[in-house]
Amino acid sequence: MSNIDAFHSLIKEVTDFIGQRSLDKDLEQQLNQRFPFDGDVCTRIFETCKTAVQDGWMCQYEGGGVRYGRVFKPDAALNGYSVDVVDMHDIAGPHHSHPNGEIDLIMPLTEAAVFDGTPAGWLVYGPETAHSPTVSQGRALVLYLLPEGKIEFTRR
Repeated sequence: MSNIDAFHSLIKEVTDFIGQRSLDKDLEQQLNQRFPFDGDVCTRIFETCKTAVQDGWMCQYEGGGVRYGRVFKPDAALNGYSVDVVDMHDIAGPHHSHPNGEIDLIMPLTEAAVFDGTPAGWLVYGPETAHSPTVSQGRALVLYLLPEGKIEFTRR
């Protein structure tokens, strides 16, 4: 099994758990309980992401100081989610909205790093939310699950 296939299988564990649940704070709590950051699944996701960034098949693009890349387009096997990963270091990324919501896995490369004020673990934004994604207090990788791959960049 290739690294990308193994990564797909890891993400599938998460998206199978998410199923048709609403993207809200209850889901955020459930994800943090079922897949804690220091647990097996998140540890394997984090290790795969770190290695993939070093190997150049993840976060292969750069713009405005943010390294990024779409790993999987919306995929029926992943319940219609796309998967993106960004590498950010003390920076605010481009403002965008989430028509269908966004699920983030925050993976600090610097122990104190936070994403939108949230430390390591899961963060869920509901449908029709928007933000300027911000990593502060260091460097972090952030994995984004987007229903149907939908994201709309704004000019803020």
